[in-house]
Amino acid sequence: MNLQQLITRLPAGQITGDTDCPVSDIRSDSRRVERGDLFVAVKGTALDGHDYIESALEKGAAAVVCEHVPEGLAGRAAFIVVPDAANALGLLLDTWYGHPSARLTLVGVTGTNGKTTIATLLYELFRKLGYKAGLFSTVCNRIDGETIPATHTTPDPVTLHALLARMVQAGCEYAFMEVSSHAVDQRRISGLTFAGGIFTNLTRDHLDYHQTVENYLKAKKRFFDGLPSGTFALTNADDKSGMVMLQNTAARKWTYSLRTGADFKGKIIESHFEGTELSINGREVNVAFVGRFNACNLLAVYGAALALGLDAEETLVALSLLRPVAGRFETIASPKGYTAIVDYAHTPDALTNVLNAIREVMSGKGRILTVVGAGGNRDKGKRPLMAGEACRQSDLVILTSDNPRFEEPDAIIADMATGLTAADLRRTLCIADRTQAIKTATQLAQKGDIILVAGKGHEDYQEIKGVKYPFDDREVLKQLFQSQNG
Repeated sequence: MNLQQLITRLPAGQITGDTDCPVSDIRSDSRRVERGDLFVAVKGTALDGHDYIESALEKGAAAVVCEHVPEGLAGRAAFIVVPDAANALGLLLDTWYGHPSARLTLVGVTGTNGKTTIATLLYELFRKLGYKAGLFSTVCNRIDGETIPATHTTPDPVTLHALLARMVQAGCEYAFMEVSSHAVDQRRISGLTFAGGIFTNLTRDHLDYHQTVENYLKAKKRFFDGLPSGTFALTNADDKSGMVMLQNTAARKWTYSLRTGADFKGKIIESHFEGTELSINGREVNVAFVGRFNACNLLAVYGAALALGLDAEETLVALSLLRPVAGRFETIASPKGYTAIVDYAHTPDALTNVLNAIREVMSGKGRILTVVGAGGNRDKGKRPLMAGEACRQSDLVILTSDNPRFEEPDAIIADMATGLTAADLRRTLCIADRTQAIKTATQLAQKGDIILVAGKGHEDYQEIKGVKYPFDDREVLKQLFQSQNG
């Protein structure tokens, strides 16, 4: 594509050099630049692309999009100076790939908890109804039936636009995307055309990045502020931040709720470990999901489906056929008569939701043994909150390692323990080795008990000192249960 055609959507800025030249590809990583490429110098959280412009030019970059031209480099290529290079990157990629998001019905899901479940269930629901669909999620990305590993909740812009183009080529009509607060703040969704957005909830998370809850909220809200007329904005009216998301959006506003009047009103009729009988706008449906938080997620799925024009009855039938997402309240039965539940809960609120769901179904029968850790090099403030919540709702708690990253597991566990009272500590064990922690829980569990293994969910690795070692809570439990059979 010709550079002049490529930059037509960029905000007016200073242009030097010849822009009437072909571009071979668009790169934001100088290490991948080849002759004839357009290099976009993006300022990241750790590195600044402007420091690598000279390297890109040495590799043959034909042009550079940047926020300022480093001293001594003017004249070596065409330079397009823009106010925000990260935003420009999305616009350039959208043009490069032929505006793929505008050729799909793209829906974004944002919030602290529930993003993966809602996005994935929408993908599954639309496919069950005969539509081709794509998915961007924490667990994986999918192009209709093809599965592609995911490295981030929301991919980097280059990967994102390339996958959207592949979805279009594969004949997908819809795409459902988790939109993280990082993605909004870092302009990873720049250039995308959304048909609508869904807000789940907002609780403490990612304060290592956003610093304050207010900044975290503003990042979420910015997504809805950017939705134009002709789209929809669906929000959780039960969350204190739910209506805030709708304040400045031009999109058509919809609400869902389990507690108050809403466009999509739900009520739990009966719940057990095999599923829930749920009423949605007066229509009853049996679903294979447990807990109020999952009932809320299903309301969001139902509401989004109807906002996209699906038939209500047809949608309810499809909801009844859906199954839980991997690592989200995933149950594994022990031969000794107790049940293990693996869940991705890694925030205080998510842990509360899962434990509440277990308590509601158990109705006082049996004990809850919770195995939980906290991630290293992340928000330290939530560690004592998670431990405190685990002890508040569990009969026994085992604090263990999650993904320690570059921190020491014992130090993370010590941080968690600061949230415990003397009484809490008397029914808390600290076992840094996660396998041993899970094994200890299975040795202590009795018939009728529930073991909750929280924090990692679908993950099949444990990240230690920059290395991802194979580790899967579900596989550890299954191997332990097999030995019980023996």
